[in-house]
Amino acid sequence: MPAILFAMLRMTAPLILTATGGILSQQAGMINVALEGLMLVGAFTGVLIAYYAQSAWVGALAAVAAGALFAALMALTVLKLRANLIVAGLALNLLALGLTRYLLQILFATRGAFAPEKLPGLGAVEIPALRGIPVLGDVIMGHSPLVYLSWLLLVFSALFLNHMPEGLRLRAVGENPEAARSLGIPVDRVRALALIASGSLAGLAGVQLSLGNLQLFFENMTNGRGFIALAAIYFGQARPGPTLLACLLFGLFEAIQIRLQTRLGVPPQWPQMLPFILVIAVLAGISFYRRTRKTSI
Repeated sequence: MPAILFAMLRMTAPLILTATGGILSQQAGMINVALEGLMLVGAFTGVLIAYYAQSAWVGALAAVAAGALFAALMALTVLKLRANLIVAGLALNLLALGLTRYLLQILFATRGAFAPEKLPGLGAVEIPALRGIPVLGDVIMGHSPLVYLSWLLLVFSALFLNHMPEGLRLRAVGENPEAARSLGIPVDRVRALALIASGSLAGLAGVQLSLGNLQLFFENMTNGRGFIALAAIYFGQARPGPTLLACLLFGLFEAIQIRLQTRLGVPPQWPQMLPFILVIAVLAGISFYRRTRKTSI
């Protein structure tokens, strides 16, 4: 069980980071369906820059910048050029998938995966005093710094949205943009900044995948995690607390499916379906709950 919980925290960190960014954009009234592509861009950029700079943290900063840049491109197309939000997000996902696959071949002359021996990783946090705690020490210690940062950022997002003036303005923009505009709040600017923050956190989540959980990059590395994070946001109704619970649930199922593959010899296709089956079940349950609630009212 400690091994499963350890893996759950490791698998949950990218979801928490991505979902935190998605919460900010959704609270501003912008559903960011490009989370998958932004994560993929962050994962690739982190490996690319870390390899040439020989520093995982320089790679992480570059991934944050790349995620923000692509999110700014999306904000430009949606808010200035008036493109459809969903279509623009899906287009960015396809762009990220094709661009990273192309650059992998052009820059590293390889297909499928890039795993150089000298690629630096983020490392792991070790506190001997906490390691000595029975069971709990083995679960919470030994993760990359981004695992702990993901929890801190989620707590900060809750404080930001509920207690800071800027966060309250952001929520006002999402709830009633016309009323917010009448009060002098620059609606488009707030929405653009929310999208850029979302892209930055999704890029950081990609780094956790490529330099934290592993030390490599392969095509379509995110493997649907951006959409799982989006499902967690819907599950939590764009609130940090319930969204965290959803991320933990999805992370637990992902950890279980890995154990099923490695320990029990179950065909990999069956365990790999578990997180996505859970996503479908959760979304169907939310839809059923909302429909029955409307009929009862």
